[in-house]
Amino acid sequence: MANVFLSHRMDDAPSTRKLADELTSAGHRVWFDEWEIQLGDSIVERINSGLEGTSYLVLCYSADGVTSPWISREWMSALHRQLEGHGVRILPVKFGGTAPAILADIKYADLAADWDLGVSQLLRAIR
Repeated sequence: MANVFLSHRMDDAPSTRKLADELTSAGHRVWFDEWEIQLGDSIVERINSGLEGTSYLVLCYSADGVTSPWISREWMSALHRQLEGHGVRILPVKFGGTAPAILADIKYADLAADWDLGVSQLLRAIR
């Protein structure tokens, strides 16, 4: 199964946690900060390690946006790797709000409108 990195804002943690559980139940290896970063860990090191081994970065965004320093670094790093020819895909997931302009042409899974349909679309995109 695929390695999936979940990028999200802390305000969106409850929805992201639910999504992480569903992706894990479908058999995927999910990198979710609450599961991967332990007390005493280097946050930067753990995030870098997760990003290096990922095939899919799921960018979870909401009305709170994607402009926090951490989430911005995560998805921009994945976008750079994608543009450099590394095998990572960015899969936007909408909890609300709008995607960054640079990702506006990428189809997203709209979990705000229909959670089950959005998760189903996401699972089909993850191979």
